[in-house]
Amino acid sequence: MKFLPALYSQLIGNRSSRRNLVLLGRFVAAMLVLVVVYSVVFHVLMEIEGQEHSWFTGVYWSLTVMSTLGFGDVTFTSDGGRLFSILVLLSGATFMLVLLPFLFMQFFYLPWMQAQHAARAPRSVPETMSGHVVLTHYDAVTRSLINKLISYNYSYVLIVPELEQALHYHDLDICIVLGELDDPDVYRNARIEHAAMVATTCSDEVNTHVVFTVRALNADIPIVATANDTASVDILELAGCTRVFQLGNMMGEALARRTSGNDAMTHEIGAFDELLVAEASAHATPLAGKTVSESKLRENVSLSLVGMWERGKFILPEPDAVIDDKAVLVLVGTRSQMEDYDELFCIYNASDAPVVIIGGGRVGRATSAALTRSGIRNRIIEKLPGRVRDPELYVQGNAAELSVLEEAGIMEASAVIITPHDDDTNVYLTLYCRRLRPDIQIITRTVLERNVATMHRAGSDFVMSYASMGANAMFNTLKGAEIVMLAEGLDFFKMSVPPSLVGKSIIETAIRQKTGSTVVAVRSSEGLNVNPDPSTTLPADAELVLIGSVEAEERFLQVFRT
Repeated sequence: MKFLPALYSQLIGNRSSRRNLVLLGRFVAAMLVLVVVYSVVFHVLMEIEGQEHSWFTGVYWSLTVMSTLGFGDVTFTSDGGRLFSILVLLSGATFMLVLLPFLFMQFFYLPWMQAQHAARAPRSVPETMSGHVVLTHYDAVTRSLINKLISYNYSYVLIVPELEQALHYHDLDICIVLGELDDPDVYRNARIEHAAMVATTCSDEVNTHVVFTVRALNADIPIVATANDTASVDILELAGCTRVFQLGNMMGEALARRTSGNDAMTHEIGAFDELLVAEASAHATPLAGKTVSESKLRENVSLSLVGMWERGKFILPEPDAVIDDKAVLVLVGTRSQMEDYDELFCIYNASDAPVVIIGGGRVGRATSAALTRSGIRNRIIEKLPGRVRDPELYVQGNAAELSVLEEAGIMEASAVIITPHDDDTNVYLTLYCRRLRPDIQIITRTVLERNVATMHRAGSDFVMSYASMGANAMFNTLKGAEIVMLAEGLDFFKMSVPPSLVGKSIIETAIRQKTGSTVVAVRSSEGLNVNPDPSTTLPADAELVLIGSVEAEERFLQVFRT
């Protein structure tokens, strides 16, 4: 019964539905007038023939003939009467058997069904919802963010303007609210005053309107938005945006940081305050071929080796694990410790070999700019002539052609970075480059998370997901930088010491054995203890800084969070 008032409100509240009902009413009124006119003519002709009938009989005869039922109990005997009967029959068939059903379906039944359909789409969230994230667009970044929110028990609501899309998402068990993005009432229905954050990933213009609308309703809520155009960053911030992410530029810089084939020095990939995480190539260094315990990194430079990348696979460094020549080390320490490492290994693997970038779009250009700032030579291969901006930097042509790759310097390059916004193309190019140069470092960008494993199987050393990077950047804002994505599938995250671990030493907790994550620092009232000794006792008010895969992070939450 609660459904009927909402259905009636939807049907009557729609301007088009009201107009259709008026037209249907007019048609019915015209039909009644026609029946009255036919009844009057019926009595006139019956009197001419000498027959007497009541006025109700005239209405009865008109309706039975118009509906083609024609019971035959009341008939004319004259030709004029029969001619009139044919006229009533034809007009009635047209009005009652053709126009009336069509108009009923068009102006009443279909709007009623549409109203019933539309009534399924929620227009508000439960009054108990709070601390949730309000989303404005469903794309690859938003899907990844929703998965992240669910993992950390955050509720969310997606505002969808189009009814069919809203119902589709609703059927997929996505929490939605139907409404226009520029309507303040829609955000009130989404309980914007109780939300934890707003994330908008629409076009720059729509994002600006969303930010401006939300900021007028809630002056304190964090708002994060994406921007394609650099000029839009200032406009979004003026509108009230808390953080603006240029994901294309962020992706380019992240891909450039992964290019570690030109030297053996550390390349910073993440930071928590003074604690840094960096990657360094083991190629052609004294570390190659040694076990983790034999490397003595902790003793020599006080750095922690928390993992190694081997052909896209993150490996926990067991003491007896051998450091492969192709391995990329993941190191954690302070900036001074990183500088000590660089002093020891800066003489190894020095090379002036260029880096080949495939794709001259926004990500490719950002990657080139980041490499240039680092002093690394690079060439961009771009298929579209209109995107070629500098003939000295660009090679125009199809990267699937060997001559184009050779012109860009693929045979002497230390790395190739594949940046197109198409996962199918990137798999194809990764396979091709790996077959062409088995020893080259291949770094690939992927749009969808589900294609990360495919890229690794194709031969990529590192894969960066556009969706994951954007979702993590937004989630970091929500959590106050408690999580930083270091690489695809590898997170740097903070956790308060669970009650079950208070008073235990790090080695007693068996965090690494139970979850696969590694404690790299402990923050307490005494300060930040970087690379703590395994015998360090965990106090109640302390905070753990851990590094591990996404699965390890989830296992930590499952094992130690109650």
